[in-house]
Amino acid sequence: MSGIKLNSPFNPAELEKLQAGDRVLISGVIYAARDAAHKRLVEVLNQGKPLPFDLKGQTIYYMGPSPAKPGEVIGSAGPTTSSRMDRYTPELLDAGLLAIIGKGNRSAEVSRAIVGKKAVYFISIGGAGALLSQCIKESRMVAYPELGAEAILALKVEDFPAIVAIDSQGNNAFTLGQSIYRTAKEA
Repeated sequence: MSGIKLNSPFNPAELEKLQAGDRVLISGVIYAARDAAHKRLVEVLNQGKPLPFDLKGQTIYYMGPSPAKPGEVIGSAGPTTSSRMDRYTPELLDAGLLAIIGKGNRSAEVSRAIVGKKAVYFISIGGAGALLSQCIKESRMVAYPELGAEAILALKVEDFPAIVAIDSQGNNAFTLGQSIYRTAKEA
C-alpha cells in the first residue's frame, strides 16, 4: 500500500494537512490501549495525577488482544471497534492526544472534540490483524500489566497502513462515502 509517510509522535501542523480519505503509512511509536486502559487513564486525569506516559502528540491504537507466540514480537494486531472508547476520547484529546487508530465511525461528540483539538482519527482494516502485526517491530509494556490483554503497550511501528477517517477540519470519510454512493445511485 502506498500512502503519505508520517512519524508518530506527530507534529500538529503535519496532521492539519491531511484530508479524510488520505492513505497514510505511520512509523514511530504508537500506544495500544482499549476500554479498561482508557477508563484507568481518565480516572487518573480526574484525580489530577500524572499519566503513565505523556499523551502530547501521541497516537493511541485501539488494538484487539494480541498475545505473542514464542519468538514473535506480537500476535495478530487488528483494530477493535472505536465507538467503545467514545466516552473517554474527548478527555484524552484534552490531555494532548493527537491521533487515534481504530475501526468504525465515531460519535458526533468525538468528531467535535477531534476538530476542536486539531486531531485526526485514522481507521485500519479489520480482519487484517496478521498482516498489520508485520508492521510492529517492537512491543513493550507501559502500564497496567494487571489488565492482561488490555494493558497499555508501546509499539514501534514501521509503515503501519491507515486511512484518515476524520480529519482535523471535521471531514468524515464515512459520510463522504455515503454521499458519493447516494449521488451515484441517483444518477
